Amino acid sequence: MALEDIPETGMHFEIDAPEPARSEIVPLAGVRELPRLSAVFDLSRRNAGVRVTGQVSARVGQTCVVTLEPIENDLEEQVDLMFSSASTGASQTDTNDDGPPEPLVDGKLDLGAIATEFLLLGIDPYPRKAGVEFAPVIVDDGSAKPFAALEALKKRLGSG
Repeated sequence: MALEDIPETGMHFEIDAPEPARSEIVPLAGVRELPRLSAVFDLSRRNAGVRVTGQVSARVGQTCVVTLEPIENDLEEQVDLMFSSASTGASQTDTNDDGPPEPLVDGKLDLGAIATEFLLLGIDPYPRKAGVEFAPVIVDDGSAKPFAALEALKKRLGSG
């Protein structure tokens, strides 16, 4: 979307990613499946730039890192970005709490790329099934320990 296509009053967008687009994102995201990806954005003009606020929502199919069972997680990521034309530079009113604005590439804004970026940021890299914790298995089989001979030698030399 070009900056000049955004009216002074702003715009509202709702995006539902179709299955072919979600299929292309699956390997990039490192998930088993992506049954749902949607975004809601509000665009408002600011000086020589645009502010994008909204939310990215998705359901991702992953594998539990503890049980290795398939699980599905819902995620919601808040979006609040400022974009500005590279030629204009950032004025004090263009900046937000996170620093200077992002550059507009050729004066255009790619809402699909923003949705994908925030999806990737929101995915849990170590998903766990609810209520599951990793606990190391302690096995005491009663067999000799690897340093048992050294322990016995230490005791013999220390006592006599």
